[in-house]
Amino acid sequence: MLIKVKNLSKKFGKIDILRDINVEFESGKIYGLIGRNGSGKSVFLKILCGFYKPTIGEVLYDDNNIVKNGSFPPSTRALIEKPSFLPDLSGFDNLKLLASIQNKITEKEIEDTMKRVNIYEERNKKYSKYSLGTKQKLAIAQVLMENPDVMFFDEPLNGIENDTAEKIRKIIKEEKSKGKLIIVASHIKDDIEGLADEVYEFDNGYLKIKNEKSK
Repeated sequence: MLIKVKNLSKKFGKIDILRDINVEFESGKIYGLIGRNGSGKSVFLKILCGFYKPTIGEVLYDDNNIVKNGSFPPSTRALIEKPSFLPDLSGFDNLKLLASIQNKITEKEIEDTMKRVNIYEERNKKYSKYSLGTKQKLAIAQVLMENPDVMFFDEPLNGIENDTAEKIRKIIKEEKSKGKLIIVASHIKDDIEGLADEVYEFDNGYLKIKNEKSK
C-alpha cells in the first residue's frame, strides 16, 4: 500500500488548519506525527480516512483517489480522538457489533485481540463502567481485530498504564513487521521516539520531516 497526499490544505472558515501538505506513506513502516493539541494531527487523520474533505488537494491509496471518489479507504481502521462505544453493551459485545458489519472474523478472534491488549478479563463489563485506559485499549482492539493493512492511532497511549503502554508499542511494531502501514499521532514526543521510522511535526499547519531512521 502507498498513500500519497498531494497539495493538501484544509480551512475551517477563514482559519488555515493544514497548509500545502505533500507526503507519502508506504507499507512496512511506522510514521509518527507530533504537534501540540490543536495543531491539525486529528484533522489530517480524518482526511486520510475520508471523514473530512480537504479544501484542496488529493489523497490516493495506491490509485484510488478517496477525495474524488468519496470512498472510505480500503482495509483501513483508525482510532481518532476520544473513543466512543455503546455504553450499555459490554466491551466484547461492542467489538462483536462492529465486526458484524463485514463478518470477517470470529468471536474467538475478537477474544484473542482483547487478550492481546490486556482487557480480556473485562470483556463482559459494560463500556460505561470502563476506566479511561480500558476504553482506550478497547479502541485499540477495534483497530487491530480485523487485521487491516492500514492503521491510524491518534494518542493511543492516553490514560494507559506504563506496563500496557509498553505492550502496545510492542504490538504496533509487530504489526509493522507484518507489512502494515501505521501512523501514530501524539503531542508527547516520548510516545513517538523509538517507535516510528519517520517522524513528522505539524508547525503552523505545515507538515515537516523531523527525523528519519537510517535504512
